[in-house]
Amino acid sequence: MGRDGNKSCFACCFSTPTTSSSSAIKLLFFIVPLILVSFIVFVLVPRNSTWALIYSLPPSTSAVAAAAANSSEKLGAAVHAESSQQVLDLPSRVVKTVDVGGSSGEATLSDSDEVAVNRSASPPFSAVEAVTKFQELNETKEYSSLNTSITDSDSLDITINRTPNNATTSLNETIALPLKHSRQVRTKLDKVEAGLQRARSAIREAKNGSQLQESDYVPIGPMYWDAKAFHRSYLEMEKQFKVFVYKEGEPPVFHDGPCKSIYSMEGNFIYKLDVDTKFQTKDPQKAHVFYLPFSVAKMVRFVYSRDSRDFSPIRRTVVDYINLVAQKYPYWNRSHGADHFMLACHDWGPEASFSLPHLEKNSIRALCNANTSERFNPVKDVSIPEINLITDKLTGLMGGPSASQRQILAFFAGGVHGPIRPVLLEHWEDKDEDIKVHKYLPRGVNYYDMMRNSKYCICPSGYEVASPRIVEALYNGCVPVLISKSYVAPFSDVLRWKSFSVTVSVDDIPKLKEILMNISTRQYIRMQRRVLQVRRHFEFNSPPKRYDVFHMILHSVWLRRLNVRITDDHGVVAN
Repeated sequence: MGRDGNKSCFACCFSTPTTSSSSAIKLLFFIVPLILVSFIVFVLVPRNSTWALIYSLPPSTSAVAAAAANSSEKLGAAVHAESSQQVLDLPSRVVKTVDVGGSSGEATLSDSDEVAVNRSASPPFSAVEAVTKFQELNETKEYSSLNTSITDSDSLDITINRTPNNATTSLNETIALPLKHSRQVRTKLDKVEAGLQRARSAIREAKNGSQLQESDYVPIGPMYWDAKAFHRSYLEMEKQFKVFVYKEGEPPVFHDGPCKSIYSMEGNFIYKLDVDTKFQTKDPQKAHVFYLPFSVAKMVRFVYSRDSRDFSPIRRTVVDYINLVAQKYPYWNRSHGADHFMLACHDWGPEASFSLPHLEKNSIRALCNANTSERFNPVKDVSIPEINLITDKLTGLMGGPSASQRQILAFFAGGVHGPIRPVLLEHWEDKDEDIKVHKYLPRGVNYYDMMRNSKYCICPSGYEVASPRIVEALYNGCVPVLISKSYVAPFSDVLRWKSFSVTVSVDDIPKLKEILMNISTRQYIRMQRRVLQVRRHFEFNSPPKRYDVFHMILHSVWLRRLNVRITDDHGVVAN
C-alpha cells in the first residue's frame, strides 16, 4: 500500500494532461526562432546609424505621407533616383516634391522654411545635395543622439539628427533620409554663408516688421529708402561682419595714405581698419570680405613719375600685390576677387582698378570718383564721400543757423576746372544778388560762413564727378545742389538723396534761380532739417562712432557682400 501510494503520488506530481504538453511544444517552436532572429538582428544591424532630417512639410503633403509609409531602404534608394529628387526653387519659395510612389505635390514654404545656404553657383540644388553639403557629424559611441540645426527666418530647417533605432517618424515630423557612408563636414565658408543668409532673412523681415528701438540712434524718416531695413542691416553688420586685412606690403604705398587732404578718406580708412578690433579678424576663414590696403594717392606720389606720364608703374604695383596675396592665400582665386574690396579717393582710383580684370569686374570698389561713365557699377561698387580734412577733428567745420536765419539763396566758390563749372560761372558769376557764385572769394569773406548763411550750396563736379563741397554743405546745414553727369551720390543704396538735396542738370544751369525759387519755404525747411539728421552719416570721428562715415563705408561693403554667395569650388552666384 505504501509503495503503491508512493507511485501514485509521483505520478500526480510529474504527469500533465496530454493537451497541455502539446501546447507547450508548439509555444517552444514559436519562441526559439524568434529569439534567434532577434539575436541575429541585434548582432548584424548597426546600432548607430546616421540620419539627416531634411525639412518639414505640412502633414497633408502627399510626399510626406508616402515617405513615412516606406522603409528607410526604399527612401535611400529613392534619394539617388532622378524621379525622387526634391528641388528647392529659391525665387518662388516652393518645394517641388515627387514621392517614391510617383505622386507629386507642391508645398509653399514660409520665410522660415527656405534653405540656409545655397553653396552652388548653379540653379537650385536637390535634396541629396542639401544633405551632403551641410553635414557636420561627429560620430561617437558615447552619445546616442546628436542634434545640430541651422535655422533662420528665410531658410529651410536643415537639421542633422542621429535618431535612436526605436524612434518612429510621424506625419507631422521631418522625413529622415539615410546618408552615404562618406561624411562631408560643413566648411567654415559654409558657416560664413549661413550667417549671411540669416542676415538676409532678418533684413527682409524687418521691412514688414515694427521699428526697432535703440537708445543711441534709430534711423527714421524719408531720408532713407527703407529705414527699418537699413536699421536691421546695420545691426546685423555690427553683430557678425568680419574683415580680413592683408598684412603684406609696406608703407607708404600699403597700410598708409593721406589723412589731411581731399583724399583723406584713403588714409583714415586704412588706419582705422588696421587698428580696429570689432570688425577686423585675424582668421581669414572667418572673414566675409578681404581688404586690399593700398593707397592710390600714395602710388601717385611715390610710384608714378609725373614727367613720364606713364601709368604702368601703378598698374604693375596693383598686379604684383594681388599676385602676392593670391599665391600666399587661397581666397582671391576662390572667388575671383568677388569678396575683396579696395578703397580709393584719388581721381585715378578707377584707373588703378583697371589693372586687373577681376579687380574691376568682380571686386567691390569703394570710390570717391563714382562715375558710371567710367565703369562704376552701383550694384557692385560703393560710392564714398570725398572729405577735405584739415585736421583729424571736425572742430569748426560744423554748425550754422536755423533755416529761417539764412539770408543767401545759393552759394558757390571754387576753381574753374572740368566741363561744368565754366558754364556755372558764365551764367551766374556776379550776375545776381541771390546767387553768390565766385571763382575766388573777396578778401575777408570766410568760405564756411558763406555756407552757413546760405540756404542752398551749389556742388558742381570739377575734373571728376566727386566734390568735397557736398559733405561741407551737409556739415554746415546747407542743402546741397548737385550738378554733375553720371555721378552716383555717396551711400545712395541707403540714402534717398532727393529728400534732402536738389539735383540740377547741366542744361538747366541757366534756370538755377527759377528752380530754387519754386521750392516752397515749407519744403525747404523740411529738407534742411533732414540735412541735419543725415549728416551724422558723413561725420569723421576719431575714434569712429556708430553710423558715422567709417561705419557707413563698411555697411555699404557689407551690403555688396550680401549680394553674392561664395563656394569652396571657385563658385560665385549673385543673390
